[in-house]
Formats: sequence, C-alpha cells, structure tokens
Amino acid sequence: MNDLTGRVVFSKSGRDKDRMFVIVKSINDKLVLITDGDMRKIENPKVKNLKHLSLTVLYATEVKAYLDKGEIPGNNIIKKELKRIQEARELNGKGV
Repeated sequence: MNDLTGRVVFSKSGRDKDRMFVIVKSINDKLVLITDGDMRKIENPKVKNLKHLSLTVLYATEVKAYLDKGEIPGNNIIKKELKRIQEARELNGKGV
C-alpha cells in the first residue's frame, strides 16, 4: 500500500462529512488515523475507514515532514497547513 501519511482527505460520511483532514497514520489497508488540528486534535485522532474518505492528490508537506522525522506536529501546524490548502483551492476555483 502507498504511504498515505500527510495526505489531505475529505470525509464522505459521518458527522464530519465534507470536512478536510490530514492522514497522520495508516493502521492497515483499510483504516487510517485522521486529524484536522481543530475539532479533531492530534492527541486524539479519529479512526476512519478509507472507503469513507475522499483522497486528494494534495499533501500537507509540513505535517508530513514532521511525521517522517518521527515527530508529532502541533495542532497549530496542522490547522495552518489545512487552511493554506483550503485557501489555495478556493483561489484556483475548486471550492469545497
């Protein structure tokens, strides 16, 4: 399975439907841990089935750099990266 760590995803179902998250860890081929640094903090990431997520081609590069070094990024870093990606999507006319 490809390394999904740092990948930006959107939830397709549940209370968090249409929210943007970043994958912080792959548990197995079907389950991942996701966080947004706001409602779902890095200290308590959500376990989510991949079939309930819409994968994007985008990566939260700063978050991925922390995770690749074995460090845990702060919630402020995760929020900042997701906000940057969201703003870039809106500027390019790909609003959520």
